[in-house]
Amino acid sequence: MKYAINIINFGDCGDAATLAELARTAEDVGWDGFFVWDHIAWDGRIMPMVDPWVALTAIATSTNRIRIGAMVTPLPRRRPWKFARETVSLDCLSSGRMIVGVGIGDALAEFKNLGEEADLKTRGAMLDEGLQVVNGLWSGKPFSFVGEHYTVKDAQFLPATLQQPRIPIWVGGKWPNRAPFRRAAQWDGVFPIFSGTDPESYPAQIREMILFVLDHRESDDPFDVTVQGTTPGNDLIRAVEVAAEYAEAGVTWWQEAINERRPDLIDRASKTSWLDAVRWRIQQGPPRVSH
Repeated sequence: MKYAINIINFGDCGDAATLAELARTAEDVGWDGFFVWDHIAWDGRIMPMVDPWVALTAIATSTNRIRIGAMVTPLPRRRPWKFARETVSLDCLSSGRMIVGVGIGDALAEFKNLGEEADLKTRGAMLDEGLQVVNGLWSGKPFSFVGEHYTVKDAQFLPATLQQPRIPIWVGGKWPNRAPFRRAAQWDGVFPIFSGTDPESYPAQIREMILFVLDHRESDDPFDVTVQGTTPGNDLIRAVEVAAEYAEAGVTWWQEAINERRPDLIDRASKTSWLDAVRWRIQQGPPRVSH
């Protein structure tokens, strides 16, 4: 199992230089990935927020090894051809370290309040079409597409993705909703959010979800299962135990969640500062399971 930081792009972390500095720290202490959120607005709150692509550019030029990306991009509120350009540019800039996470999105402030499509079923259809467009434009070959929501005629985007056959695509969704996981089975990985608030139930849900995805998968290519959660930075033994439970359930990427609701960071921040608390957790390193 590999280990990444999953960090908000707003509040005290809503700054590209700050996120680049945190990513360098993560790389130095042994994390395998650094993923930012993709939000441009937040329901009911006004706060500093950095564009994820600007942040990822800073992160790409400040690191050398770790995988990077946004978890997850609501593709229906983006033009897929612009998204294709952005992601290829980052794949090349990072020497092939980009991973793309996508979903339909759920923040009202980013859709209805900004005049974007609010209907979830329609956004699902837009996501399916958008992924076909992005994948076609990534190829570097002539590409055309006619759908209900998007049309592309005689387009050819260069360069192609540095990673082949494409930049890995991880699809996000809320389990046990089935549609996002049928969608994920067509691509390279899945990023589930689980029902309920009891983390003890999550490994069992992961096993059930993996069986569902594999039942709908037609390819034998590698497939990633990535989840986000928290492990105690001041209790390595317990942190490794938590990670081991998820590894045994079939998770291939653990994403350590860094957000403003995390109690241990809130407590530590009350004695220092929020960013110092974030740095502290990153510096403890990943809860790596030995084999």
